[in-house]
This record gives sequence, structure tokens and C-alpha cells, in this order.
Amino acid sequence: MNFTEELQQELDTLRTQGNLRRLPRLEHDGRYVTTPDGKRMLNLSSNDYLGLAADIELRREFLETLTPETFLPTSSSSRLLTGNFRVYDELEDELARLFGTEATLVFNCGYHANTGILPAVADARTLILADKLVHASLIDGIRLSAPARCIRYRHNDLAQLERLVDEHSGQYHRLIIVTESVFSMDGDRTDLRRLAALKRRYGNVLLYVDEAHAFGVFGPTGLGCAEEEGCIADIDFLVGTFGKACASAGAYVACSRTVRDYLVNRMRPFIFTTALPPVSVTWTLFVVRRLASMGDRRHHVLCLGELLRRRLYEQGYQSPSVSQIVPMIIGASTDTVLRAEALQRHGFYALPVRPPTVPEGTSRIRLSLTASLTEEEINSLPLEANNKILN
Repeated sequence: MNFTEELQQELDTLRTQGNLRRLPRLEHDGRYVTTPDGKRMLNLSSNDYLGLAADIELRREFLETLTPETFLPTSSSSRLLTGNFRVYDELEDELARLFGTEATLVFNCGYHANTGILPAVADARTLILADKLVHASLIDGIRLSAPARCIRYRHNDLAQLERLVDEHSGQYHRLIIVTESVFSMDGDRTDLRRLAALKRRYGNVLLYVDEAHAFGVFGPTGLGCAEEEGCIADIDFLVGTFGKACASAGAYVACSRTVRDYLVNRMRPFIFTTALPPVSVTWTLFVVRRLASMGDRRHHVLCLGELLRRRLYEQGYQSPSVSQIVPMIIGASTDTVLRAEALQRHGFYALPVRPPTVPEGTSRIRLSLTASLTEEEINSLPLEANNKILN
């Protein structure tokens, strides 16, 4: 077989397994999406957790702040050359003030943050201890951190993690514990207070926490689980994204001034990337300054998560979620695809999540809730565990 035939054979295998993916063609209309054949569905697959992306009034308010001179659609350069516009400094200063940290650094996306920070700070004297279910971007960042060694501990098994730290702390110059606060596929949380206490017991342990799915949603002012659990100061690399609850683009790390300066000099995805468009950063700053006042949205979306979990339990499903991400775990990929298609026929745009994104046998519908949804809409979801929904 030639190269193209080999690729086609692999695609055919994915199709047979029910794991073939295709880019959806959709028109967006606020909370709804429409397919090319005219099917209009309520969007349950968005990470727009606070409903800001669908908030026309918020966008109008922002647009009134812009002029042709301040609407800058490109930075035309990396930040180390000519792309470091003043609004970048304003956003980083605002984030550092909110988090109470010495500094923050903004990146183009969460993938850049997670594939760039660890390789910049890890070396052969480093042991990375990562939760088994961390995001693919963190896994890639760990791989790029070679020759640092990595051990993956069982998901949220902090007793095992504590044993690993105790066993290896004397063998390495530094240990970096890597976890998410809210996990993207299960919607569950880790115990940040316990991790912070573990870190404080050792002088060479650092803590890396990805708050991508918590920033904006958790905490009294929306800064995430670390704010809610009172341990921001114990986290050496506090990472989050703007592309979800903030309805924007980019990511950040809250850290010490020294760490920030080091990343500016050593982090390859930061150094060798054209900076985000200044208008995008301006929008992010506009939203971040309003996060503290969005407590009602946070409360509402988390209440919707509780309502949906209750409905799933009533139908015999077990869900590990404690957040706005609520997986409906089906098992086999083919069955999950059928279930997603059935939900779409009923007017709900929900997508199957299959291997390699999740382990074999745990394919699921990832129901991603936003503050723009209503209790009535959650109650109208057809979640029957029998085959009625497939008809």
C-alpha cells in the first residue's frame, strides 16, 4: 500500500470502531446551532459556561468602547519583538491583582501553556507526578519535558500520590505535582487543600494546577477552585484559560515574578508565537473585570449541573461530576454515537466523546452546561436508559 492507502485503512478502522471524527458544519445563533439541513438544536456541547458568548448586550457594550484606532485585529509579531501591546500588561496586572500573586503571564491558548511551561522548568533532576486523567495538552507537555521522569498516579488517588512523594522526594532535585482542578471529561474535582498541605511538607515539591474548567465558574469572585479552597498562594503554576467561561481566547499562569521572567526567556511556545490580537486581549480584560459581579450566573449553572445529575441518577446512570460538566457514560462507542444522534433528533446538540479522548469502554455524551440554559430545558432532556430514546 502507498501512503494514502495506509491512512485510508486507518480511517476505515476508526469508522468500524465508531471512533471516526468529522468537523461539524454549523451555524450559530446564540444558544442554538443549526446544521446544513436546517436542523436547529439547543447547544449542550459548548464550554461557554457563563453564557457570555451568547450575550449580545455584553458584546454591544464592549463594541461601544472601540474605535477604528483601538480595534487592532492583529499583533503582527511575537511579544518579544513588537507584539507586546499595552493591553497585555493591563490584563496581566489585573490578573495578578485579582489572584494576589506577584505576576501573571498570558499565552495564546491553554494548549500553549500546558505544552510550554513544564518543558521550560523540568530537567533530568525533575520528577513529574501527574494525575492519570490530566488533559492531552498536559500529557504532551510532560512528553516534551524529557529527560524529566514522569509517574502517573491513579485518578484523584491522593493517598497513592502521598506515597510517591514520600518515596521519591529524596531522589530528585524537585518534584512537580500536576493536576486539573475540575477534570474536563468527568466533571469531578480534586482536593486542592490536601495537595497544598502535601506540598508544604516538602521543600522540593512544586504544584501545577490547571483551572481551565473552573476559572469563571468557581470561587466567590470566579477565580476558580483555588480561590474557593483558599490555596492560591500554595500553587506555583496556577493555569487557566479564557476560551471557556470568559468567552474569549488565550490562557494565563499566575506565578512568582521570577517564574514569569524565566518563562519569558525559556518557554518556546511563548517565544516563537505571534501574540494574540490586541482586540481579543481587550475583550478578555473587559470580561475579567466583570467576573466578580457574575455570581448569579455561577450559582445558576452549578444548580443546573445538580439538577442534571439528579435526573441521570433517576435513570440509572452513575456520574462522577460535581460541576457544570456532566458526563452521561454509555460505554461502547457505537452505542454512544447512536445515543448522541437520538438526542440531536430531539433537538439537543450533544456529542459523543470516544477513545482516545477517554479510555476504552467509557465513551460518553459530555453534557456541557451554560448559564444561559433553563431548568425547564434540562428537565426536557430525554435521558431514558432504555431504548425508547433511540426510536
